[in-house]
Amino acid sequence: KTKYSKLIFRKSETAPEELHQMVQKGFLTLREHNCFFQDLVRIKGKDFLTPVSRILIGNPGCTYKYLNTRLFTVPWPTEGYDIKYCSPQIHDACKALIRLNDYLHIEAVKTLQGQNLCETKEIKDTTVRDREQSFATSLTEQGSVSKDQSSVCVPEDDSISLKSRTSYNLTLLNYMDPLQMLYLKQEPYFGMGNMAVSWHHDENLVERSTVAVYSYSCEDSAVGESNEQELKGRDPAVWHVGLKVAWDIETPGLAIPLHQGDFYLMLDDLNMTHQHCVLAGLSPRFSSTHRVADCSRGTLEYIFGQCELALQNLQTDSDSMALSLKSLEAAVVKQVEEIHNEVEFEWLRQFWFQGKRYLKCTDWWLKPMAKLEEFWRKMEIMTSLVLAEVRKEQQIEEQRNETINCFLLVLKERQRLRKEWTVR
Repeated sequence: KTKYSKLIFRKSETAPEELHQMVQKGFLTLREHNCFFQDLVRIKGKDFLTPVSRILIGNPGCTYKYLNTRLFTVPWPTEGYDIKYCSPQIHDACKALIRLNDYLHIEAVKTLQGQNLCETKEIKDTTVRDREQSFATSLTEQGSVSKDQSSVCVPEDDSISLKSRTSYNLTLLNYMDPLQMLYLKQEPYFGMGNMAVSWHHDENLVERSTVAVYSYSCEDSAVGESNEQELKGRDPAVWHVGLKVAWDIETPGLAIPLHQGDFYLMLDDLNMTHQHCVLAGLSPRFSSTHRVADCSRGTLEYIFGQCELALQNLQTDSDSMALSLKSLEAAVVKQVEEIHNEVEFEWLRQFWFQGKRYLKCTDWWLKPMAKLEEFWRKMEIMTSLVLAEVRKEQQIEEQRNETINCFLLVLKERQRLRKEWTVR
């Protein structure tokens, strides 16, 4: 109640049966179409394949980055967007997940509003108790003030904040069959057994946003056999979510069993103050982890805006059609070349490195990527134009040196990253 109060667990029977059927059918459809992929992630300069296979589904044009790997959403059906799926079944699976997303959003808002009400009541009760001890003579009067102050449990600005912190823009789907894994790490602190996912915080989220996780394990006879044994601690046949206070192994950890259709919410700042892991059972398991991803630098709208900003420094002569730069100021050149790097290494290389596998679901990303490549080619021309200009002797030496110095820093970074990506 004190250490894990912001973890909210819901049994499967609390959600509509029709929703369970749609979502679980969607999971199986995506697996049948080979739409789950292991990610190649980079940790401390080394590449590792994740033991869990994943797919990202969400708002069109959104991306999610973790462990130096950018995932690109398979867009779920969204009004105003022309999204062609590779099959009607994949369309239905994505539609089921946006339905689940809407349901979990509503549940998260209701839960947070309920907690706010409880917290207000607790504050009021504590205030009254304190006043009883100190000011017995004026208890009635002061109690009425307390009541008036707490009559509105969720102020308007808090309601807006609640909505923004629970409006999930994507879900990261996970799939794993533990019997196909040759080796799983043991949970190191509390003896919780095999881990499918090690202790971690979720990355790249809006601050204090809720994470909602729906679990579907394909339970079979293996689970039943295990339950007949006398077990101490958690049942190793059943999947669990583990939770611990961050960087603290003195406080006991928590392991909660997950059965078909169970879901849980990590509210408010729980993802920052605590770490969680996933403890493997014996049967294959799917999960849908709904997040409010921080997309301030991770949407097509953002990166197209950056490209347009960079290309403002490129001009075309109306007669000769020759290209030239409007400004050679160091700050302008630096900004353009940094955007150049961002387009190449955060978007184009990330997409063609792993993103093209999503063509099994939809070709939606091909057009925007072609547009980004066109912007990148223009920025390559702009780099050449800078080089040509700084070679000219008529440039003012002080300005020329300043431009060269900041320009070289970005070029060296580009060279380093190109070598790194070539190795990958």
